[in-house]
Amino acid sequence: MSWKKIAIIAGGVVLLGSVAGITVYESRKNVVAVQSGRVVREDLASVVTASGEVNPQTYVNIGANAFGKITHLYVKEGDRVKKGQLLAQIENVQPASDVAAMKASLDAATGDAAAADAAYNTAVADLARAKADAAQKKLDYERAQGLFHDQLIAKQDFDAREAAWEASASGLEQAQARIVQTKAQREASHQRVKQAAASLTHASDVLEKTVYTAPFDGTISNLPVREGETVVIGIQNQPGSTLMTLANMSVITAEVKVDETDIVNVKLGQPADVTIDAIPNKIFKGHVSEIGENAIVRSTGVATSQTLASSQEAKDFKVKVTLDDPPQNLRPGLSTTAKITTATRSSVLAIPIQALTIRQRADLQPKAKGKGAVEAAAPSAMQAKKDKEEIQGVFVIRDKKAVFVPVETGITGTTDIEVTGGLQQGDEIVVGSYKVLRTLKNEAPVKIDNTVKKQEES
Repeated sequence: MSWKKIAIIAGGVVLLGSVAGITVYESRKNVVAVQSGRVVREDLASVVTASGEVNPQTYVNIGANAFGKITHLYVKEGDRVKKGQLLAQIENVQPASDVAAMKASLDAATGDAAAADAAYNTAVADLARAKADAAQKKLDYERAQGLFHDQLIAKQDFDAREAAWEASASGLEQAQARIVQTKAQREASHQRVKQAAASLTHASDVLEKTVYTAPFDGTISNLPVREGETVVIGIQNQPGSTLMTLANMSVITAEVKVDETDIVNVKLGQPADVTIDAIPNKIFKGHVSEIGENAIVRSTGVATSQTLASSQEAKDFKVKVTLDDPPQNLRPGLSTTAKITTATRSSVLAIPIQALTIRQRADLQPKAKGKGAVEAAAPSAMQAKKDKEEIQGVFVIRDKKAVFVPVETGITGTTDIEVTGGLQQGDEIVVGSYKVLRTLKNEAPVKIDNTVKKQEES
């Protein structure tokens, strides 16, 4: 064979190789490397995470009820007290003197009332005697009239009996007037007794407010004052002095703030896992016991119902989680985190959350060519609105292509989300990378490269 034929054959082989290489290069130039995963069945739990602080369910700030100097503090911070136990004493010289004076006034008013009662009773007796005397004198007068008419008695005797009857009638009127007078005096004296009793009640209340006792069993969790300090009562727009805080530590709650987007899923009685920063590596079980009704502005901590101006700032809702078995060494104010389980599903289809993406309807429709492209250039307003409709779905790998499939979803777990429609168990889907999912086109050629995913898992 001559060198010319060899050269021709070699040239043909090189040409064929070049064509094949160019063909492979062009076919791979638009192929997108993706990470894949499978649609699997698993148990899912939707969890809302919120942070806050530990607080007793029942606690009270014992504030000053009177102005004065603290003379005695009978407890210290951390002490356990019983209901009715003496906690503190404020100087009470003046209130005690007022009580003694009011007691004396009440005793005097009571004595006056007793004397008035006796005078009234005497007046009643006098009235009865005056009535009887007037009746007797009237009979004597009427009898004398008959005798005088028959000229059986002298005129002097008749005049004497008439005068006696008139005198008894006047005595009766006087006795009746004395009844009215003594009755009014008796009522006035009884009113003075009530007035003195009311003054004594007021003075006793002021005196009692200088002594502070425990309203329930609990622990002194805060004691910001000392003996000798002067405390004041609160007035309008000015809070008074706080002597101490009493907390019932038998029922402990985690008071957390839940984001407004999650609060709709939180219900009373839902279980929660509570962690406390001061007690690491331990999870406490609890349940939702209270859900706030008013939103709280996150930046200020003020309820929206207490602000006049509307705000577009982020808002939270206060939720209380009661710990089922709290430890004994908890203290109010400890930082805590609650993970509230709002829903659970068993053996449901699930996919990684990052696989879920959004596409507009127009991006999923095949591109028109030729004359159809011209007609599609001017769609109607309704069609344009429909084309901009966003559809939720995932990219399923079929025949080495990423096919967008709309899906319906259910609850969201920590890393996975429930799929209620659109996929089947075992379907291979695109799960990454995030950058690829943002730009991936429907039916784009793809190749699977899970090396990065394996490295992240390892």
